[in-house]
Amino acid sequence: MDCLFCKLVNGDIPANILYQDDDVIAFEDIMPQAPTHFLVIPKKHISTLNDLSDEDAPIIGKLPIVAAKVAKQKGISDEGYRVVMNCNEMGGQTVYHIHMHVLGGRAMQWPPG
Repeated sequence: MDCLFCKLVNGDIPANILYQDDDVIAFEDIMPQAPTHFLVIPKKHISTLNDLSDEDAPIIGKLPIVAAKVAKQKGISDEGYRVVMNCNEMGGQTVYHIHMHVLGGRAMQWPPG
């Protein structure tokens, strides 16, 4: 598999890891769009949200829990942060391994643009 995030999960490429357990990993985004910007991904390869199945629910349910835990560690939980998941090209997805963006440390605008 040639998936960038699978290579990261396997330790083949470096990352600034913020959290890791058997199912999920959180790491700093290499092109941050806010003062705090990290990603939370399942270790299992799932290309898009459209590829989720009922059996993935427990792992996917951990993503926002980990996001909140890391946001608290990063000191952005009280002031607020944005959580985003993109799906496919028109949705802005560029890496085809589902991932949750967590952005904070500045005021977010709506609509995002």
